[in-house]
Amino acid sequence: MRRTFNELYAFTVVARHRSFTRAAAQLGMSQSALSQTVKNLEEGLGVRLLTRSTRSVFPTEAGERLLSRLGPQFDDMEEALDELNSARKSPRGTIRISSGEHPAIAVLQPKLTDFLKDYPDISVEVGVDGGMIDIVSEGFDAGVRLGQQVAKDMIAIRISADIRMCMVATPDYLSRYPAPSSPEDLTKHRCINTRMPTHGGVFAWELMQGDEEIKVRVEGPATFNSLPLRLAATLDGVGIGYLPFDRVDAQLAEGLLLPILESYWPTWDGYHLYYPNRRQMSPAFRLLIDHLRHR
Repeated sequence: MRRTFNELYAFTVVARHRSFTRAAAQLGMSQSALSQTVKNLEEGLGVRLLTRSTRSVFPTEAGERLLSRLGPQFDDMEEALDELNSARKSPRGTIRISSGEHPAIAVLQPKLTDFLKDYPDISVEVGVDGGMIDIVSEGFDAGVRLGQQVAKDMIAIRISADIRMCMVATPDYLSRYPAPSSPEDLTKHRCINTRMPTHGGVFAWELMQGDEEIKVRVEGPATFNSLPLRLAATLDGVGIGYLPFDRVDAQLAEGLLLPILESYWPTWDGYHLYYPNRRQMSPAFRLLIDHLRHR
């Protein structure tokens, strides 16, 4: 009976994720072992529960019926365990967060340092992904994105101040190329581009002139999907960088970088932690929200 319970739970996780890879990561087992576990369940029941293709996995009609009955039962079990956990003096559990690269570096990691020391039985996993993923289907408890990027059906908690973006270059670069005097001049410069993860396009630089937003499509010798690489290329004098101000304020103060078109620098809505409004909040998750909340 114990083996059957494990098989049923494994099927539920795969069916909800619609992926053996993501389900295996959540369950902490190999993909091949998980596939065999579900296969054993199907053979034992004498019915096919999942339809498998090279790119996806989805429940059959019988699988959907079984999932509709099992899913709420396992949710009730997890809720009961969370209630038991709340009676402990030291909450425990693992919290998985999907985050963009900048908030992971600038907000989450610094704030998590004290939190993880204070609550040694809680572990936090941060998955860095710049794309707008479905946190529920990907198995995350919460996500972190700019305020305007959070879907309306999610609960959002601000965890940072507003984010100021800036354009900077080294003195060496500006000695070789005259500084731009208008946004249009940027198209004549060597700029360091950003590849967008969601649709694969190149990010158009967003500037502000008063209340008006200006988008400039720039070109240059280097394109990265990594913030540290864009910063390194900027410091190496490859070209003009478009970066969060907090990543370059020290270099600006030391004169290693110089501001470009400072009056056009935009300010974006701050980062928010978001999660489904139907999510049962565990004591560990509630503590983390309170710790990350921007004050």
